[in-house]
Amino acid sequence: MRSDLTARARIRDAALARFGADGIAGTSVRAIAADAGVSAALVVHHFGSKEGLRQECDEHVLAGMRSAEGAELGDLLRAATPVRRYLARALLDGSESASALFDEIVTRTEKWLADGEVEGWVRPTEDSRARAVTYVSWLLAPLVLGEQVGRLLGGDPAETATAVRGARAGLEMLTHGLFADDRWLSEFTKIETR
Repeated sequence: MRSDLTARARIRDAALARFGADGIAGTSVRAIAADAGVSAALVVHHFGSKEGLRQECDEHVLAGMRSAEGAELGDLLRAATPVRRYLARALLDGSESASALFDEIVTRTEKWLADGEVEGWVRPTEDSRARAVTYVSWLLAPLVLGEQVGRLLGGDPAETATAVRGARAGLEMLTHGLFADDRWLSEFTKIETR
């Protein structure tokens, strides 16, 4: 329940939602304070500045990713809508912090896929880093292109139903393959070896 949260957590959650909707530059401390039901002075007291609050949001997103292992996928998706919006906007706005978030997601994904190779449910690759970067990019693209993806899929890609629809299509392609032969792989391999 929202009222059960501490003032600090309410401010952070309000900032996640506002930053996700309006971006860092388009969000004021006063708007966050109003959304959290506190004064702007209390926001500054807890976080020092809007930048300090943004750093807290980044840490919250990273902590959520780190603690998500072993959780039920459906529960994670339902709880993550504001976080997905925040992450998309942070990546679009660009910052050292957004780059650090992306780097950590890629590093964690690279390890997860490498573990999957060892366990036998991921096919081996010659370039594990490129695979992880590409996989993460595919996962984040619907969020970054939210307006266009949502228009064609009929819903906000940060919302669970649309996220699941897009993810299922992507996972189907990754699991069963998209192409029936290797013509495109062969063409790109030729370019790479020239």
